[in-house]
Amino acid sequence: MRKPNEIELPKTFEPDAIEKDIYEFWMNGGYFKAKDTSEKPPYCIVIPPPNVTGALHMGHALTVTIQDMLIRWRRMQGYNTLWMPGCDHAGIATQMVVERQLRNEGTSRHDLGREKFIERVWQWKEQYGNRITEQLKRIGVSLDWERERFTMDEGLSKAVRHAFVSLYNSGEIVRDNRLINWCSSCLTALSDVEVDRDEPEAAEMWSFAYEIEGGGEIVVATTRPETMLGDTAVVVHPDDERYKDVVGKMVKHPFQNRTFPIVADAELADPELGTGAVKVTPAHDPNDFECGKRNNLDFIDIFNDDATLNENGAPFTGLDRFEARKKVKAAIRDKGLERGSSPHEYAPGRCQRCRTVVEPKLSLQWFVDTAAMAQAAMDAVREKKTEFVPKHQEHRYFDWLEPKMPWCISRQLWWGHRIPAWYCDDCDHVTVVEEAPLGCAKCGSTNIHQDEDVLDTWFSSALWPFSTLGWPEKTDALKTFYPTSVLETGYDIITFWVSRMMMMGIRFMDNVPFRHVLLHPMVRDQDGNKMSKSKGNVIDPLDVVEGIPLDDMLEKTKGLTLPEKEIQSAIAYQKEHFPNGFAKSGTDALRYTLAAYTGQDQDIRFNVDRVESNRKFCNKIWQATLGFSLPNLKGMTVVKGTPTPTTLADRWILARLATVIEDVNKGLEAFRVGEVTQQLYHFFWDELCSWYIELKKSVFFGNDEDKRAAAQQVLRHTLDVSLRLLHPLMPFVTEVLWQQLPKADDAPETIMIAPFPTEKDGVADATAIKEATVLMDVVTQIRAIRSEYNVAPSKAIAHALLHTDDVAVKSIIETDAAMLKSLAKVTQFEVAPADSPVPAGCATAMAAGAQLLIPLKEIIDMDAEGARLNKEKGKLEKEIERTTKKLANEKFVANAPADVIEKERAKDADNKAQLEKIMNALKRLDEM
Repeated sequence: MRKPNEIELPKTFEPDAIEKDIYEFWMNGGYFKAKDTSEKPPYCIVIPPPNVTGALHMGHALTVTIQDMLIRWRRMQGYNTLWMPGCDHAGIATQMVVERQLRNEGTSRHDLGREKFIERVWQWKEQYGNRITEQLKRIGVSLDWERERFTMDEGLSKAVRHAFVSLYNSGEIVRDNRLINWCSSCLTALSDVEVDRDEPEAAEMWSFAYEIEGGGEIVVATTRPETMLGDTAVVVHPDDERYKDVVGKMVKHPFQNRTFPIVADAELADPELGTGAVKVTPAHDPNDFECGKRNNLDFIDIFNDDATLNENGAPFTGLDRFEARKKVKAAIRDKGLERGSSPHEYAPGRCQRCRTVVEPKLSLQWFVDTAAMAQAAMDAVREKKTEFVPKHQEHRYFDWLEPKMPWCISRQLWWGHRIPAWYCDDCDHVTVVEEAPLGCAKCGSTNIHQDEDVLDTWFSSALWPFSTLGWPEKTDALKTFYPTSVLETGYDIITFWVSRMMMMGIRFMDNVPFRHVLLHPMVRDQDGNKMSKSKGNVIDPLDVVEGIPLDDMLEKTKGLTLPEKEIQSAIAYQKEHFPNGFAKSGTDALRYTLAAYTGQDQDIRFNVDRVESNRKFCNKIWQATLGFSLPNLKGMTVVKGTPTPTTLADRWILARLATVIEDVNKGLEAFRVGEVTQQLYHFFWDELCSWYIELKKSVFFGNDEDKRAAAQQVLRHTLDVSLRLLHPLMPFVTEVLWQQLPKADDAPETIMIAPFPTEKDGVADATAIKEATVLMDVVTQIRAIRSEYNVAPSKAIAHALLHTDDVAVKSIIETDAAMLKSLAKVTQFEVAPADSPVPAGCATAMAAGAQLLIPLKEIIDMDAEGARLNKEKGKLEKEIERTTKKLANEKFVANAPADVIEKERAKDADNKAQLEKIMNALKRLDEM
């Protein structure tokens, strides 16, 4: 490993030449470490633990970029910062991965048995589970790696058992027969947040009749005809006059030798919908379940765990549910009881993991009663003990918690925290304790067995903010860092995770787990589509950082465990959208791009081109420091503190520096990360480089040593402060360049622990900003006229005029005329009263509230310029005609990708704006 000041730096920015050495330098220096006890104020963020099965994706990259930015900022401010790393055991996901491996080997978990299968999962975890940790390091994160946790490690497992037993003993955890979401593919119960219901599908509302004992019929409708095999009532509204005479009568099941009642229920039946009569299957529908409890109905479960029909589904026992649906409809039709159908759209619940349609199913499971905890969690946000940023996302939190629904926490898996409950085979008592008991707590029998189920992954994740700090032990770390400072995550897991951490944190710690919840947008592809491996639009952050040729990208896609059709579709997408693969952009460019995207309060349309463009910003920082500044700072003696400026340029840059420092600190305090990135970009590129350095070139290349020495102090100081401002966002390039700067002898060994800039690092000067703004406005307008009339930047303009009665503007121009002439390359600059006559043939513009005039005859060949403009005019008119026809083509607009259409529209708008400028320029030439 080379130290930052030992790295041989290339002339242009090459990220792979510095990033590995810099990260090793940080790790070896122990700069990421927090202290359990410290006089410094604490600042703590716990990383949302990525799944141990996972690979780094763009959402992770966005999350850790923002978190690292906050942690590095607070660390530089002198806080005792802890950024807690770790991974989640991801119960279903990990078990599925290992089971897939076993199938490829021709065996199964059942062949191995539970104990051997768990051993196999741990082996897999040791072999592959650290992959995402290494990927996170590649993104430059300053996590305290020595504290890395895993939700199945011994300490966190102890915390899980303690929490479960505590909630059981208080009556907040119960085991009960209730309706749950059942995945017939994963063969486990799911909580509501593990079920997606956001993809509407075309379906059929199918009607049929039940015969009423004593004569007549009652018609009901359903999208799931097979569930009629478990019907135990027909419900009507008590005020529905059509059915007053049949309430209480029995209907006959067409296939089973049983009857069930017609019941009046105002909560379930609506006279305005359909026939007003509703079939009730209490064991397979949430609303029907509640109706069944209200009316003391029978609960008949008709499904096996694999969604085939059991003996209660006779005479269709053994059939898959969807095959049974067809058979039931046909059999009802044969009996003459079909009463028609109509198209219907609904969103069936699907397992988030495998996309199987979830079946509501009556099942014996473990549940958490969330009523009290949910209320406390809502109260905490309403009382601003925890605040959401942006605030409008609070509604997701309240919408989820308000119903205070029981949380099904048991899963029919082998990988996970096994439920600490033991059943006595002699007296049926359930012993719930933290450590395996020697016998039954009631009768003492040793004939006991442990519950086969494991806990929902989110149960252990809900304890993450305090279990990772040593709870249930009263550790120094827990005392110092809980509550944590901020949770940064995506709004999509408010229900899964944020709400549950709030409930558990308040329940066990009597305090909220974090003071702020910072929510970032979702990262989508450049067309706004959800990223999906099967679509081919998933972008690996490390491919962007390190670069990847198209052929290598396609090889990665071919290796995915997807159906061949989906792989080919993904390859086609990548060939169309990424024909050249990705250029090497480096970590800092990626981090800058992701942070900049957060300025928009909507989902991110991620475009790799923006990263490659922002690599130019990294190179700008590189060139401004290494290419210009360092050669001109050689041999200087550093004067500690903020320099005292004497020239307008020095006063202005230090005044702007003061403003930017204030804006950046306020922006980070308010979590306005996107704004901060734009402010830093504008200051460094547009003000420091484009104006200040350009202004000072004559001083550095001149012979006045006193002016040069003064300029060196201001330039060095401004660069030093700028790199420290940029460091939390772009850690690698700032570290290596800061190490090269001349510094005082007592400077810290790394920029990571250098103080973050404060107001004392700038010099507030509103007058300097006003004066410099006048000069820059005039220079900018002169440069715009040069560009419009194709006048080379190197060609001097003989004469320019400014017509104004503003005494202040006149004074500024006259005082700093030399600076203005140098920047604008104007030989003579004249200020005249506002009502002065305007010479013929002048290009005009408004600058600093005054009229700027440049005689064109002095700077251009009139005939040649007219010919050039007419030629450009012709080209633009042809291009506008082509684009207009293309966009008017309905077939093109209907079939072309959205980004292609948008590019054509943007090009058309730009061409029309250019044409308008050329027409105005030709008009001025004609006037001359």
